[in-house]
Amino acid sequence: MTHSPSPTPPAKAGAAPKSAVQKALAKLGLVSDIDLALHLPLRYEDETHISKLSQAREGDTIQIEAVVTKSEVSFRPRRQLIVTVDDGSDVCTLRFFSFYPSQQKALAVGNRVRARGEVKGGFLGWTMLHPVCRSAVGDLPKVLTPIYPTVAGLPQHVLRKEVLAGLARADLSDTFSPGDLSQVNHHALWTLRDALHFLHQPKADVALATLQDHSHPAWQRLKAEELLAQQISQLHSRRVRAHLRAPLLSLVVAEPTGPDAEPVLLSLHDGLLAKLPFALTAAQQRVQAEIARDMARLVPMHRLLQGDVGAGKTVVAALAAAICIDAGWQCALMAPTEILAEQHFRKLIGWLEPLGVTTAWLTGTQKAKERRDMLAMVESGEAQLVVGTHAIIQEKVHFKNLALAIIDEQHRFGVAQRLALRSKLRHESMEPHLLMMTATPIPRTLAMSYYADLDVSTLDELPPGRTPVVTKLLNESRRDEVVQRIRAQVELGRQVYWVCPLIEESEALDLTNATQTYADLQAAMQGVVGPDGQAAQVGLLHSRMAAPDKKAVMASFVEGHTAVLVSTTVIEVGVDVANASLMVIEHAERFGLSQLHQLRGRVGRGAAASVCVLLYSTPEGSRLGETARERLKAMVETNDGFEIARRDLEIRGPGEFLGARQSGDAMLRFADLGSDGALLDWARREAHVLLDKHPALAQRHLERWLGAKSEYLKA
Repeated sequence: MTHSPSPTPPAKAGAAPKSAVQKALAKLGLVSDIDLALHLPLRYEDETHISKLSQAREGDTIQIEAVVTKSEVSFRPRRQLIVTVDDGSDVCTLRFFSFYPSQQKALAVGNRVRARGEVKGGFLGWTMLHPVCRSAVGDLPKVLTPIYPTVAGLPQHVLRKEVLAGLARADLSDTFSPGDLSQVNHHALWTLRDALHFLHQPKADVALATLQDHSHPAWQRLKAEELLAQQISQLHSRRVRAHLRAPLLSLVVAEPTGPDAEPVLLSLHDGLLAKLPFALTAAQQRVQAEIARDMARLVPMHRLLQGDVGAGKTVVAALAAAICIDAGWQCALMAPTEILAEQHFRKLIGWLEPLGVTTAWLTGTQKAKERRDMLAMVESGEAQLVVGTHAIIQEKVHFKNLALAIIDEQHRFGVAQRLALRSKLRHESMEPHLLMMTATPIPRTLAMSYYADLDVSTLDELPPGRTPVVTKLLNESRRDEVVQRIRAQVELGRQVYWVCPLIEESEALDLTNATQTYADLQAAMQGVVGPDGQAAQVGLLHSRMAAPDKKAVMASFVEGHTAVLVSTTVIEVGVDVANASLMVIEHAERFGLSQLHQLRGRVGRGAAASVCVLLYSTPEGSRLGETARERLKAMVETNDGFEIARRDLEIRGPGEFLGARQSGDAMLRFADLGSDGALLDWARREAHVLLDKHPALAQRHLERWLGAKSEYLKA
């Protein structure tokens, strides 16, 4: 079964060029009949009946039928077309600040017109600003008028005509029986054809609320179709992978020996376990066993390792790498930022180098000679473990025998980047095993839909000794109190993070903000001395610094020489300083919920009681927006990453939550994972039925709904 429709053949010589309408439609992604049929209205306008001005109320949106009694262009206070109309019960003034000569002609004195808009009362009577006007010729429509998402150069009346034409031509034959949905919703006995025709031209007596909240049976049918397409694609990807081959990476077990026999060398895996300065949690042991079982099969592992901040994912990855290296193959670990990659590199070297493992380091900022040396080590196989950023997947990087690819913070990578890493094993048509890690736990409905093609392992307990972080929410006006708290912590020998927001629209503004805070804290720390008698040092870390400078600043903080680190969000993941006990996040209202939780996870890594202060500010006289308020409330109420993730999904929706998994495309246009759980359960079951018993229907369903997009789900 193929997912993608055949590519469009090149235009023949002499073929007519695309019209302006076709180009505008293409901007909306409307290139086929089914695209047009599935381009659903944003909202509807009711033009099916006429209201009288004498019965109107302030703020009503109504349609009137009236005769133009006056029409003129005024230039005070600005150029505008002012038209007076009379519907026999009252008069109304229509105002247009932008208009065309054709509109003036249509609104000439004596013409009978229909005008629809919001009526407002005033000293001079009723007015409508920029109403929709048309000639009062012919019968009133019998259906609601759809308003579609559009682009410049594609007016609504043209788009309506194109959509209805596409709807008439599209193959809307059912791929499953409407009765199959009756187990979920007894109102859902609609065919796809009936549902789409209704949603494009709903009857006037329909309850508008059911269209707006997508609870109408026609909407239920569409959401079921969409979820089914997603589940078929995921299930098909899983089944295709079951036929692929990967290296067999069995856990090496030492043979038992007699009392007088030579001591048996431990496997790398067992040696690492023996040398770790801590015991694995029960969750780490369980997850490690799941990964080991996957790697001992010839089918490529495709597993997501999720765990809250600090749950110990890195050591699980190291144990998986040890199994791979024990079996004589190479392992690669890719992280989204150089700071995070280096954090992994240092940890893994500390654990594995004493056991004889050779590790290579690859980033985009390396000097030419160092990079050449590393590339040679990777290609020859001397480097058993390769750690780095996206530099790992560049064309010049050739592995001798890559068998395990580990991707940390996988949502930060695009689809193409993940697929590129998987293609690095060119060995007898095999694929490497793939272990993806995330510190953003995946809510159940998201895992069931977007991650249905993955096996998911969950680290659901924290290592012993981690102290819960207390989160405090303070207004910017209490900034001086926070600075005093910092002084007190530094005098006790503790370290502090101060995080400034990254302002994407302006790197200069971002830098100014961080630099000013750095200068303010330097002044505030004058005279503060730690327990060792040394004056408190303040460091600055931001995105525009050169890589060696970033490295030096971080090293100073990690080694304890810097007491306060002012930083943008480059410290979001990967920084592990047990002595840091206070985190201050400035303008916390600008951060996403998941990002706030990740930042908070940088403290509370030692035995000392730790605090995260969320400093927020609002323009004078205004309040926090509802979304920001919900985010900050969630941070104060819970430290549970799974609960944070659930609330984050509610606030942002799956498209933003998933980030780069679909390269920015939210694959679900209509279904809502928060409210359509029953439909999702049905779709999971129905996907098996269609693929097993009706593969041709499953193929048609996929092409109709996903087309080439289903390729994204493989990554």
